[in-house]
Amino acid sequence: MAADDGCGAPVQEATPADFDTNGQVVLAGKVTGTAGPVGGAFVRLLDGGGDFAGEVVSSDDGDFRFYAAAGSWTVRALHRTGNGEASVTAAGPGLHQLAISVA
Repeated sequence: MAADDGCGAPVQEATPADFDTNGQVVLAGKVTGTAGPVGGAFVRLLDGGGDFAGEVVSSDDGDFRFYAAAGSWTVRALHRTGNGEASVTAAGPGLHQLAISVA
């Protein structure tokens, strides 16, 4: 079991392309900025209506991961160096990769 980062979410880590989702929808990716990966960003999961569904803190390497239901999602990263977001429509189970650039 992953260690806790203090906000109730497990510590985030990179999600390999061959990650076994066990039949779940997994939204994963990396937060980057002009100087490379952005650690310590608040990464928020918003549903298709823009409502808050969850939040994690990106790893030192900018990695994040959410388990979600099928549907339309927006993932927003908030950091002192800037904000960014990416959207995805997850029609069904599997790994859905996102890249978020903050500026």
